[in-house]
Amino acid sequence: MAPTPPYRIGIVFDLLGTAPAGVQDADAEYEPPETVEALAAAVRAAGHEPVEVGNPHALLRAIASGTLPRLDLVWNIAEGHGARNREAWAPVLLEMAGIPCLGADALSQSLSLDKAWTLDLVAAAGVATAGHRSVADPEALVRDPFFRAFPLFVKPRWEGTAKGIGPHSRVENPEALRAAVARIVRDYDQPALVEPFLPGAEYTVTIVGHAPPEALPVQQRALEAASGIGLHAVGGDRWTTPGILDDGLTRALRAEAVRAFEVLRCRDFARVDFKCASDGAPCFLEINPLPTFAPDGSFAILAELAGRPYDEFLADVLRRALAARGLDG
Repeated sequence: MAPTPPYRIGIVFDLLGTAPAGVQDADAEYEPPETVEALAAAVRAAGHEPVEVGNPHALLRAIASGTLPRLDLVWNIAEGHGARNREAWAPVLLEMAGIPCLGADALSQSLSLDKAWTLDLVAAAGVATAGHRSVADPEALVRDPFFRAFPLFVKPRWEGTAKGIGPHSRVENPEALRAAVARIVRDYDQPALVEPFLPGAEYTVTIVGHAPPEALPVQQRALEAASGIGLHAVGGDRWTTPGILDDGLTRALRAEAVRAFEVLRCRDFARVDFKCASDGAPCFLEINPLPTFAPDGSFAILAELAGRPYDEFLADVLRRALAARGLDG
């Protein structure tokens, strides 16, 4: 029997400061308490009851011990740690427990975290990319002409939120390339993803819903002035926003974002990132089906631009997700 509203909606999350010891940015994708509070406020604004579950390990313990409270749905923002399938931990557990989960399912979460597989899939669907190579052995760099077209950009193959990215990620010569690849393989225990460095503007497109998906207003991201790398990744006091977001570019970015979202079978919400080549043509970078809902993140900026309280803005995201599942919002 389908549940009746008001629903009990669990929130599964990883908090900043709780990641196991590892690289310096191990918990870069984790959320502050304010994000959990924002989701709980949105659940209440939609007329439902929020239930804070904790991280995937807490979810596992509760399921195994039979102490998990009754939940009609879960809003998962947990990232996990240390593995390529980490973003699928909570969705898999919830699937096994028979509890619906907002957002992409486990397969889409794992696939989208692997940037090389994602790029291959969206390129096959006609979404523009800049090309890439996945490198686990620095010695392979000498055998492929791709690695001679500098500048190049080096980052971990399956991380998010700019993990492993810094000023050293843009490389201008073979020695720097070899060092950057070796650092990723050593520090993150995974292959490095190597791409042409795109010098143009960077944009992000937030998508909500999936029946059908809707692309929200495009946002331009600030670039660090000297390197041309996203300011969110490298920090700094000098920044630039070189793009001119006209109607044609806006339509192209939103259409490409929706296409990538659909190719990867995402649901309910995601953020899709693009960077432009020297001729201004946008290229897909990555998709994040676990976007941050932090009060200073993209969703909050969109709520402010729309002149809406953040809890009500997110409550609409929740209502849309419920409706797509045949539930009253």
